[in-house]
Formats: sequence, C-alpha cells, structure tokens
Amino acid sequence: KQWYQRRVRGEAEESRMIGDENLLFLFSPDYGEINIMVAEKKFLRSGVASEALTLMMNYASEKLPVVKFSAKITNTNLASMRFFEKNNFVRISESEVFQETTYELDTWDFTQTSLTAVTYPF
Repeated sequence: KQWYQRRVRGEAEESRMIGDENLLFLFSPDYGEINIMVAEKKFLRSGVASEALTLMMNYASEKLPVVKFSAKITNTNLASMRFFEKNNFVRISESEVFQETTYELDTWDFTQTSLTAVTYPF
C-alpha cells in the first residue's frame, strides 16, 4: 500500500495523510491496477490526486516491470471517470454485473506524455 502525504499550506510543520493510493498486481507483475482516493474534501480538485498518480506511475514505469496500468471505477462515479480520462486512461470495457468500467493506459503512452522529472526519497 502506498500512502500519500502532502504538506498543507499554512501548516508548514504538519504533514498528514489526505488520501491513499494502491498499485495492485492481481494477475501479472506487468499489469498494475491503480486505486486512488482523496479523503479530505478540501483537497478534491486541487491536483493532489493527479500528482500522486503521476508519481506512482513514474515509479512503477521506471522501477517495476509494469507495461500497463488499469483502473476499475463504479459506473456511478463520474468524477473518477473524468479524472482517469483527463490523465490519458482509455475506457476499455464496462461490466453490467459488477457495475464498473475499466480504464487502461500503457506505460509507453504514459512515458511519452509525462514530462514530470521525479526523484524518489527511497
């Protein structure tokens, strides 16, 4: 489990968890399923989810054998669907049984569109 923390403006001495993200390898070590959640409402639509997603995908693309990312989203969660579409994920399927939509992004497509230079503290 990957925990995401961000220093809050005006609270320079405090660092706290505002959400979490996971990268799961359920079927293959080269296919990573992403889950991301911002728990504190004041950070919704602030860019922290995109920042966390980019950091995790950069790390996985560089350090792990991931060739494809996926995200499964409940069909009623339109904000999450827009979030992943905005981050270049492509809708590949819908399941009526599970009431979810699956999005995917190849690491090649991600690395070609990501201009973020990242250094890792670990």
